[in-house]
Amino acid sequence: MYPKLCRLMPFLSCCFVLSLTSTSAVADGKVRLFILSGQSNMAGLPPQVSFTPTIEAAFSDDEVIVVKHAQGGQPIRRWYKKWKPAQGPAPEQLGDLYDQLMLRVNAAIKDKKVDTVSFVWMQGERDAKEKHSTVYAQSMRGLIEQLRADLKRDDVTVVIGRLSDCLKNNEHWEGVRAAQVEVAEKDPLADWVDTDDLNGPNDGLHYNKAGYVELGKRFAEKTIALLK
Repeated sequence: MYPKLCRLMPFLSCCFVLSLTSTSAVADGKVRLFILSGQSNMAGLPPQVSFTPTIEAAFSDDEVIVVKHAQGGQPIRRWYKKWKPAQGPAPEQLGDLYDQLMLRVNAAIKDKKVDTVSFVWMQGERDAKEKHSTVYAQSMRGLIEQLRADLKRDDVTVVIGRLSDCLKNNEHWEGVRAAQVEVAEKDPLADWVDTDDLNGPNDGLHYNKAGYVELGKRFAEKTIALLK
């Protein structure tokens, strides 16, 4: 378990799903899809508070579709179907949360022609805890490739939330943080956001209320920059 400095809050045990479609789009506007996923710090993010309004302000002539599906305490292998550990066999449960996410995505877009797709990811605490940092970069790249392939488009933009400074001196925590930055900086359609100041003065595992509001805004601003 993490040291006490982390002020752990209980992980959310159920899946939080949110789909939002703006009603302010004009007939000639584009259809823009935003997919948000990850574990507890994504589950704690309410898109309608800061993420979606920021996106809608930037693309006021377009239809904005936001789909969020997150579950606390889950490793990346529950999204990436080809996940492998550094040693030993891969577990059987691979990609089930990804399949649930894609069901929500398909239900949200239906038969609409989507012009742009953006993926926002906030996850990694579980992989650090399970000491899988050495395969995290490979897994993250694989997940991005998996999503682009399934959507049949290589122009999906990606924004990754880097793990906070909760356990910044832990080897695997630091390893996941470094992997997230590496993946984002090597992909021309990706970027990352800093979350070190969002978890309160005691560097908690989860962010405070103001932190989640700011996180949504940062995610939106990075996503907008990539799309423009």
